[in-house]
Amino acid sequence: MGQGNRILLIVSGGIAAYKCLDAIRRLREHGFAVRCILTRAGAEFVTPMSLAALSQDKVYEDLFSLTDESGMGHIELSRDADLVLVAPATTNILARMAAGIADDLATTALLATDKPVMVAPAMNVRMWEHAATRANLATLEERGVLRVGPTEGDMACGEWGMGRMAEADDIVAAVEAFFRPKGRLKGRRALVTSGPTHEAIDSVRYLANRSSGKQGHAIAAALARLGADTTLVSGPTGQPDPPGVAVVRVESAVEMLEACEHALPVDAAVLAAAVADWRVADPVVGKIKKKATQAAPTLILTENPDILAALSNGRGRRPKLVIGFAAETDSVVENAVAKRAAKRCDWILANDVSPGTGTFGGDTNTVHLVSADGVEDWPTLTKRAVAERLAERIADSLDQTR
Repeated sequence: MGQGNRILLIVSGGIAAYKCLDAIRRLREHGFAVRCILTRAGAEFVTPMSLAALSQDKVYEDLFSLTDESGMGHIELSRDADLVLVAPATTNILARMAAGIADDLATTALLATDKPVMVAPAMNVRMWEHAATRANLATLEERGVLRVGPTEGDMACGEWGMGRMAEADDIVAAVEAFFRPKGRLKGRRALVTSGPTHEAIDSVRYLANRSSGKQGHAIAAALARLGADTTLVSGPTGQPDPPGVAVVRVESAVEMLEACEHALPVDAAVLAAAVADWRVADPVVGKIKKKATQAAPTLILTENPDILAALSNGRGRRPKLVIGFAAETDSVVENAVAKRAAKRCDWILANDVSPGTGTFGGDTNTVHLVSADGVEDWPTLTKRAVAERLAERIADSLDQTR
């Protein structure tokens, strides 16, 4: 995949630096050549020998090394790569990049490079949310600096939140996506649903499920990166809007179906939302009051519209490719095969959401692609990597219909 493209990896000083070791190995497995710059702080977490052994190349550390300056000066080093990748990209190095500071080999190379730059931020959640960090990232993005991650989760400091560095699979997927031919889906329209639906019980309570929206949002972003004119219909989530995607926010399944029908016609529809199967027939206006002398209220449920079946069986405006998800807790593949037949969609992505898998709300997913050709088992991947692989498969399928 890498076709010999050269990556200059800058390893700065964060605890997440250990992840760059796996990233180097995976990048090389995918055909990329990797050369490393290690900052002084980065050397507190990983060693030059480890980086050299995995990259099979010299590791550069000192701006003022006469040997390096005579053989591979910082100007040549910064321009000999096809992509400069900063991982981990700490708060400190992001600030220095934004300010144009060049006080060591890493920042001097970044300032001297004429090649694209990608960063993988890694920091404490409070640092990530600080106004200075937000301003620095905005400045870098305006200059065209690409970004992968961060993600949300547990941190080495014991806190939880946004700021975890992207996993190696995500970094490799982002690098591969950068080097892929752009615009495979240019001129195509795509529709993605994501997140849960909230079905009102009264004005303050609702029925829902545990879907985070991470997978659906990642799929919308991946399709947009391939050039598709993408609409994301999202239930309530805490996920940021994917760049380059038109986002329509809804609450209920009825609203989601209306928004999907309004987005038609499209070439591909990926229905990743975890839509509630039922809703309360007559939700109460106002709040149902709890009274000690009163029994619990009886909820009369009615079936929600089946969005996957509606789009699969739509006449005239049916997408060329309709893809559903089957979140199962047992007999995952068998239930997905039956669901594909019943809904009459083209593909089903089946995944196990039983307790202990960490799929709902987590950052990884293990899916099985069910189609008319059979079942294809995918390895456990990050949700971004699943999205990238699915987007490529969609592009391959639509190419056959041109």
